[in-house]
Amino acid sequence: MPIITGFDKLASVPEEQITEKIRRRVISGKQGTMVCWRIKSGARAAAHKHPHEQFVWMIAGTMEFRIDDQKRTMKPGDVAVIPGGVEHEAYFPEDSELIDFFAPVREDFLTAAPPSYMVQR
Repeated sequence: MPIITGFDKLASVPEEQITEKIRRRVISGKQGTMVCWRIKSGARAAAHKHPHEQFVWMIAGTMEFRIDDQKRTMKPGDVAVIPGGVEHEAYFPEDSELIDFFAPVREDFLTAAPPSYMVQR
């Protein structure tokens, strides 16, 4: 995934199939990465942490979300901010769409490799 400058269309960004239940479009600039997720019911992001600050914006559906020791059910319009290095996890009881923004750039998302915490075992 190249770094984007100037204007573009989300539809022109390739959608990657991460697992059978998780799809994403990754848009990256020089200082941050935005990810548009489409997630099917039953998907899970296992407990994990990373050095990036993460902003979450729920667009559609529902996400059961834990940040450190706080749990919430996120619905459309809800937002959350996760400081770098803080453990978090998510479960999606229904089909959902959300947008994440990470700073600094998520170098590991610039390849099509699925994050290990999203791969169902």
